[in-house]
Amino acid sequence: MMNASAPLDEAYLRLHRTGPEFGGDRDGNHGLANHGPMAAEVLVRRGHGAQVSPWLDTYLARLIELPSSREPINEQNLRDALGGGRARVGDWAEYFTRQMAEHPWLHVLTTWWPVLLPGITAGATHGAIRVGHAVRSLTGGVGELARAELAHALAFWAARCRPIPGATPPSGNLSPEQALAGIPHLADQSGVIARRLARLADVPGWPAAQAALRAPANADDVPKLLDELVRAATVRYLHHAHGSPILLVHTATAPNAIKHTLPALPPEMWAPSLAAVWSAVAAIVSAYEPGHTVPQAELPDVPRADDPIAELLERAVANGDEHVIKFTDTAVDVYQASGDPDALRAAVRARHLIVPE
Repeated sequence: MMNASAPLDEAYLRLHRTGPEFGGDRDGNHGLANHGPMAAEVLVRRGHGAQVSPWLDTYLARLIELPSSREPINEQNLRDALGGGRARVGDWAEYFTRQMAEHPWLHVLTTWWPVLLPGITAGATHGAIRVGHAVRSLTGGVGELARAELAHALAFWAARCRPIPGATPPSGNLSPEQALAGIPHLADQSGVIARRLARLADVPGWPAAQAALRAPANADDVPKLLDELVRAATVRYLHHAHGSPILLVHTATAPNAIKHTLPALPPEMWAPSLAAVWSAVAAIVSAYEPGHTVPQAELPDVPRADDPIAELLERAVANGDEHVIKFTDTAVDVYQASGDPDALRAAVRARHLIVPE
């Protein structure tokens, strides 16, 4: 019998020859993230491992080769290399591959997590999301190739590390649903994400809106708050996705990735993780969410099937878009935890709005 992780191992082998992003300008900026490892992890975990190889056959054609290391990173220059962009991706990949060979993966993760956390918007949060999927592979029993995947994920995060202007930790008493409703929108929602986020510091009420979220009472309260944030963002997507169907997906998938990474982290890192991802979610909402919602009558119904979860996952796989696959995975998590049918409707909405290239 084939090992259940075999399709993911094969995917990692094929994908680790490619870079973590592609496209963009001639300087390698403003490109798209390589979602291959993340989508493959979802497909395998959700029982669609047989679809991984054919999905990759198409997806790999969009990717570029992993840049080679040009200036090795060491203890003396690593701080200067943070946020160095695509030019340093190969250097960081070589560095973290070396770290994984010399230390247990948990040691590498917990050493670098607090260093990278302030730059959580790296690659539109894809650095942190990719780390989260790698950790799920490792805790799920995938071995050496998942360690290599974690190295690549951390390398992407480090190369694209980008702080959020005016990031403010929660200290209020609002629920995630209420706090999301209070995020002020950028007056000018134009340009690539880096340019939009750079304008956040000028938004009136931006720090106060972040601070309004209820602060966790203790570390044990963090998973509950993250659950609430993922649910609120998923359901909010249903009503606001038309503003930016792809970017707004990450308001749900980013905190979900953080939530699933928490068990691998010491409890003292949990509250800072919540604070960082909350600011990232708020930043994407401010930069991309439209000021109006879609009328209820125009929104999709809950899937009519004996097993709506299986139906949603099958349709996401058939759609083939990496964002649809990942968002459906998160929406299913929300539905299984809460029973909220709007989570399923949000997944249908994503599939209707995001058409694969």
